[in-house]
Amino acid sequence: MKKIGKKIKKSRLVKNMLLITMGSFIYAFAFDSLFIPNNMVMGGFTGLAQTLNRFIPAVPVGVTVIALNVPLFILGIRRQGFRLLFSSVFAMSISSVFIDVLALAVKFKPIEDHLVACLIGGGMVGLSMGILLLVGATTGGVELAARLLKYHYRHISIGKLCLFIDLGVIALYTLVYKNINDGLYAAIAMYISSLAMDAVVYGRNTSKVACIICSEGKRVRERLIELDLGVTNIRAHGGYSDSEKDILICAFKPSRISELKSAIMELDKTAFVIICNAEDIFGEGFADVSMDNL
Repeated sequence: MKKIGKKIKKSRLVKNMLLITMGSFIYAFAFDSLFIPNNMVMGGFTGLAQTLNRFIPAVPVGVTVIALNVPLFILGIRRQGFRLLFSSVFAMSISSVFIDVLALAVKFKPIEDHLVACLIGGGMVGLSMGILLLVGATTGGVELAARLLKYHYRHISIGKLCLFIDLGVIALYTLVYKNINDGLYAAIAMYISSLAMDAVVYGRNTSKVACIICSEGKRVRERLIELDLGVTNIRAHGGYSDSEKDILICAFKPSRISELKSAIMELDKTAFVIICNAEDIFGEGFADVSMDNL
């Protein structure tokens, strides 16, 4: 059993490292091919490093990002331990290397349509950040700061926290360079990035909840349990019919909606059903939850 457990941990580690490498490459490619050629500042420490690079071209963006992240990593370790240090230092280092190597190896040309550039670039950055966050890593900077702020602002999504910080950096860039157009394009890119990030991080937990008001509550409940669906039964009194009713609450994955509808209509054609989207569900049969979850 111990050998099996070690193999599982090893395969999970290898999988996480591959995902971090992929996410870091996407991030670096978006930065070098879309943000730099089109003069769009990226938010966070990369944006600060990008601004500094304009004043001191001899200082590489990747190296500057690493230097700026050191104090933030110290704070992160105190909160989440060395697990965060290992994965995030790897992500930060490899993304910084990718940024500098791609910049030296390839001369990317700007895209004529800046709006297309910021839409694609923002989507790629959000995708890369979402991938890293799913495996407990960040490239440091804004993502790590947002992850730490999440402990105090649980009601705000990780994408929105990143967006708030990024907009501050973009505003500073706009004031320094007095280039409103580039600042606006960058703001659009970061907004798209926040949407893409939230879609990756929270999209996997999206489910549906059915509220079933019916007369054949026992039969419907038993059928749903047979289908391996959890059900909560509430006795109620119909206001219009003035009769006893059952209210069944059932959370389920979107792929099972047809199966659930068929089961209900087969047993109680008079049932009244309300199905709603649930952005985040945790507990038995769904996602696990802890204070470290996003």
